[in-house]
Amino acid sequence: MRPIPIGRMSAIPWVIRRRLTQFLVVPVVCVAAFTPIFAAKNQAPDWMHALTSVPVPAHDEKTSAVVLYYDENLTVLSAEKFRTTVRAAYKILRPEGRDYGVVAVPYNSMNDKVTSIRAWCIPAAGKDYEVTDKDAVEVSPLKGESDILITDARAKGLQIPAADPGNIVGYEYVLESRPMVLQDTWDFQRTIPVRESHYSLTLPQGWEFKDEWANYPQVKARDAGGGLWQWAVSDVKEVRPENEMPPLAGVEGRMVITLFPPGGAAENSIPNWKQVGDWETALAKGRLDASPEIKEEVATLTASAPTPLAKMRALALFMQQNIRYVAIELGIGGLQPHPAAQVFAHRYGDCKDKATLLRSMLAEIGVESYYVDINVYRGSVTADTPASELDFDHVITAIKLPEGLTDPSLIATMKHPTLGTLLFFDPTNEETPFGEIGGYLQANYGLLVTPAGGELVELPQQPSTMNGIHRTGKLSLAASGQLQGDIEEVRTGDRAWEQREMFKSAQKNTDQIKPVEVLLSDSLSSFHLLKASIGNLQETSRPFVWNYSFQADSYAKLAGNLLLVRPRVLGSKSDGVLETPEPRRYPIELPAPVMDVDDYEIALPTGYVVDDLPPAVDADFPFASYHSKSEVQGNVLHYHRTFEVKELSVPVSQAPQLKRFYRIIASDERNNAVLKLAQ
Repeated sequence: MRPIPIGRMSAIPWVIRRRLTQFLVVPVVCVAAFTPIFAAKNQAPDWMHALTSVPVPAHDEKTSAVVLYYDENLTVLSAEKFRTTVRAAYKILRPEGRDYGVVAVPYNSMNDKVTSIRAWCIPAAGKDYEVTDKDAVEVSPLKGESDILITDARAKGLQIPAADPGNIVGYEYVLESRPMVLQDTWDFQRTIPVRESHYSLTLPQGWEFKDEWANYPQVKARDAGGGLWQWAVSDVKEVRPENEMPPLAGVEGRMVITLFPPGGAAENSIPNWKQVGDWETALAKGRLDASPEIKEEVATLTASAPTPLAKMRALALFMQQNIRYVAIELGIGGLQPHPAAQVFAHRYGDCKDKATLLRSMLAEIGVESYYVDINVYRGSVTADTPASELDFDHVITAIKLPEGLTDPSLIATMKHPTLGTLLFFDPTNEETPFGEIGGYLQANYGLLVTPAGGELVELPQQPSTMNGIHRTGKLSLAASGQLQGDIEEVRTGDRAWEQREMFKSAQKNTDQIKPVEVLLSDSLSSFHLLKASIGNLQETSRPFVWNYSFQADSYAKLAGNLLLVRPRVLGSKSDGVLETPEPRRYPIELPAPVMDVDDYEIALPTGYVVDDLPPAVDADFPFASYHSKSEVQGNVLHYHRTFEVKELSVPVSQAPQLKRFYRIIASDERNNAVLKLAQ
């Protein structure tokens, strides 16, 4: 599936990093304002020099840098204009910390303006360094990325000289912006320790605010008078990234501020999920209207479809096959869908555009549907996440199934207390059949947008049997240890669409068989791929099939008059994610429910019989299971195993069990059957 993040400046720091001299971009959040006081030329300001003698926050030998000071100041000038000033200083501790010597300010060129940006370095010895606006570089971080054709997303950045271990680097910038929503976020927790972080809010007379906290105990605001409110946190521990952990957005501490002008909430004040939905409904008003051309296309597509379900399938397939994913995001266009008529006429659009056109077409056959905002990184939004439209990076569709319509293929459904049965469908995903959703959406929270407002709902988790690989091998072993034979892989669910995407994106014929070559190279010390073919590449409603043949010399190992042969021929299910010296801090997130099955038949060489078999394995845990068995029938060694993922999030309390589970698998995958010459 193609990359999906669109219209979200917070989703692109990795692109900014590549654009700005290949250094890691320090994430900066658009907030606050005070009148900056600049120092003399090449001299770091007093607020930075005051930090040279402060104690460094607690850290260990792996810490690359620490935040000594961070200050965001938001001044609300009006409902149409914010001014933000940010000051920050870091102490570099290790060479990897040089990444913090790059500062980048993301902004929207149609609505925002970086009015000043300066940065300094205070070396452990020697004179200060300074860089200013004239040294800044402006880039379009999304240009050429993620199928975005046109965007006004920009970033202005500076590279700070001498960002070396032992030195202090800092910056200050001022950003004037026209807010799309009356909301702001203070992201005070980082992947490095924070000594102190401050947030200030200055409001005009009559304005009010609501502050909500995520992943951190609430800190009460200090009323400094004159419409000035202040918050501060200190000694904030780092969020140290771990493999297969939840997204940083789901674990880092932050505060969400919602603003209210005099007289009550404005249309773009979104203090709760209901009002987020109301705001989005207003954005889409009139954009679902079907043009005569849309009406004609719907009539043509559904003319031979005998049932409502067949009609829905025809429209969904049209969206997947005929509307390309291309984004044009200017101003509010990153959040507001283009009219359905434009999307249909141009035959392209981003995720919200495709959802809009599909909804328009469904309405023509009398089927009601709704937008669903979601984040493709499960765990970014949870049941406890403060309401914010900017937490989402993708839009899909919830289809209200007609009363009494049931079908075994409609799996991705939920019973809504007032709307009835809703079927979730992602028109951007070209490979997942109608009735199903990908693992990135399952057990994930999305915002269901209906005429009654927004409602946070948990999308269904599909049965593990709908996503997997059933690998069957008919092989023969020679007395020399050579193994050869045929393999058939039948792939369903995510396992299927991943292969289809890989196959379609191949630049040349030799690239098309790379998935098979990678599998063989990961499982065999040497091999020859003799032939390979695929089935059902275009038929997404059917499993994707690989058929291939290989030969592996010296697969079995000679030990005197014995042959040692591994019954588990291909594929590994073990994982070393928890084999680390540090204790686990965060849950382990698994991609999708899955059921993988391996069945191998190995014809034994003439004159050999089985002397010993690996023991059967039965490992059942709440989150996953693994079963394997080796047996002999005549002169054929049979190996069967199943690997099932049942839960998508494994809590820290169960991490020891998960480690044990993977170790059981690793041990089984190394086991050999022992063959000996018959007497």
